[in-house]
Amino acid sequence: MATKPSGLGLEIVATINKLQDVFTTVGSSATQIDLPQICVLGSQSSGKSSVLENIVGRDFLPRGSGIVTRRPLVLQLINRPASAPAAVPPKANGDARVFISAVMAGLSIDNHLAQVNGAEKGADKAANPDEWGEFLHLPGEKFFDFNKIRDEIVRDTEAKTGRNAGISPQPINLRIFSPNVLTLTLVDLPGITKVPVGDQPRDIERQIREMLMKYISKPACIILAVTAANQDLANSEGLKMAREVDPEGTRTIGVLTKVDLMDVGTDVVDILAGRVIPLRLGYVPVVNRGQRDIETNRPITYALEKEREFFDNHPSYRGKAQYCGTPFLAHKLNTILKLHIHNTLPDIKARITQQLQRFTAELQSLGGPLGDHNAGNVVLSVITEFTSEFRTVIDGNTNDLSLNELSGGARISFVFHELFNNGIKNIDPFDQVKDGDIRTILYNSSGLTPALFVGTSAFEVILVYDELIRILGQLLTKIQAFRRFPALRERFNSVVVNFFKNSMAPTTKLVSDMVAMQACYVNTTHPDFINGHKALSISGKLAPGQINNNKDLDVEAKKEEPTFFGSFFAPKKATAKKNGASTMEAPQAVIRPQAALSERETMETEVIKLLIHSYFNIVKREMIDMVPKAISLTLVSHSTKNLQRELLQELYKPDVLDDLLKESESIVQRRKEVTTMVAALNKAEEIVAGV
Repeated sequence: MATKPSGLGLEIVATINKLQDVFTTVGSSATQIDLPQICVLGSQSSGKSSVLENIVGRDFLPRGSGIVTRRPLVLQLINRPASAPAAVPPKANGDARVFISAVMAGLSIDNHLAQVNGAEKGADKAANPDEWGEFLHLPGEKFFDFNKIRDEIVRDTEAKTGRNAGISPQPINLRIFSPNVLTLTLVDLPGITKVPVGDQPRDIERQIREMLMKYISKPACIILAVTAANQDLANSEGLKMAREVDPEGTRTIGVLTKVDLMDVGTDVVDILAGRVIPLRLGYVPVVNRGQRDIETNRPITYALEKEREFFDNHPSYRGKAQYCGTPFLAHKLNTILKLHIHNTLPDIKARITQQLQRFTAELQSLGGPLGDHNAGNVVLSVITEFTSEFRTVIDGNTNDLSLNELSGGARISFVFHELFNNGIKNIDPFDQVKDGDIRTILYNSSGLTPALFVGTSAFEVILVYDELIRILGQLLTKIQAFRRFPALRERFNSVVVNFFKNSMAPTTKLVSDMVAMQACYVNTTHPDFINGHKALSISGKLAPGQINNNKDLDVEAKKEEPTFFGSFFAPKKATAKKNGASTMEAPQAVIRPQAALSERETMETEVIKLLIHSYFNIVKREMIDMVPKAISLTLVSHSTKNLQRELLQELYKPDVLDDLLKESESIVQRRKEVTTMVAALNKAEEIVAGV
């Protein structure tokens, strides 16, 4: 006894069909909501089309050589009660519609066969008020003639792909209403092909494979893998591809066609028992119409009668004939689909809600469905948001804290405490001054300070400026209003960059003045500055008081050793007397040291170097402390306090507001897309709310 489908089962399948229609109108890739569906997969010669026509009980799919199915066909079968009982007398032969009608009526097949009979030969072409098709792209138009359904599939396919053998991922949605079908949704995919034929593109295999994988790789997809039984199952292209995305076989149903064409003495019993390539959902063997039956326009009712006879009489299948054939396949698919939808519906509801919230928020950022905005309010809002974000980034209070890199104020702090600090510490006052030059410097004592003091450049000011520009770029990308109004973004960028540049001048001057102050006055009374005696002691060249106590050495030094500046002059020559008076040679134009440093000069040079190092370290500490403070005052802090005022002065002007808020074409187009998406998701939420 067949069981009557529950109302809930029909309702949830119908719910998914409605959702399928809703999301098709906005494009299948517009959302991340994968709806449960059964995708029919197989090679061109596997018999996919015949399986679908047998399930429907009607001849309506295009046929021919090469690629016939060039676009996915979303086939929604919708069961509806017949308006009146069949007028023709019953026959003893059964078909798919007899079986399904029996299921819907809750009767056994044998009892129902005595009451209802399939149509006479050729009746498929006759109009039936209880059976018709509708295309989603032709709303309100009903097709009672199934031959015209075939013609429309061909026409719409060629409209999208041309008359050649090209393919397109854009689906065709077809609904078939009938009392003789089970409510079911199937997606007929293009057949797998390996070698281009005729006008087919050279990369047709790749194109088809990418399209099929896009469908069958989704977890919500049930794969109906169609394979000809008279070929080696291991060579089935449909099963090979199905196993790539479903290696455990948990969501794949196998359909074995052409069982009647197998060699005598062979069968598919081992395959059905799962001893070859096991599938969790199993296999169903079917017998389709032969080519001659198609060419002679034999009705599907005839083919279904022959299918039933084959399984009832075949020695390998007659014991399990009730699990074979198209009627059983239709019932199995209906049951699996209902259970699958029942299990996935909670997740679908949650995804619809999440997507609706996301697209609604995006629509609000785009100004709502109509893009309405008050120019003054928008500019004020953006200025407030920008300056608030700017201060937040500088202060380090942002929630977008990175674990991998420094940002904002932390980068500026890094410039202060690492780059600048280490840079100053590594400055050597003698990196360009040799010991021999010390004598020259000491001789030219008036140039001592400016020559030896190596001032710090304003490189840190430039680095901090670069970090502020980096923060500006981040905020221009982050704030959504800038994506909507590109002119406002460009003007914002210009105003802020100019503000930073103008702030650089006083900052650079302050830092330069600090360097100049250190260079213009050497404070030898600084408490941290070592005195001459301490320098002598540290140098280790002379013990404290040695020069004063050793008078002989002093005399000898005065007699025989040149003074510190003595090496600047040439050795004394005998003077000539003219007219009784002595004469001295004129000094040379350029006077250079004539000999290596003596021991005394070496000692004095080391002392001078110690004194300069001591004072230079004092200057380093002061510059490390004061320069960051100066930059913080005149550049960073100045920017956080005065940037908002600058933006208001430059941007909040009645004569420029309208120009600033001109939207780009991409934003206008995106608003249309998001508005459509929000409407679709609202409709989808209504559809699933009652289930």
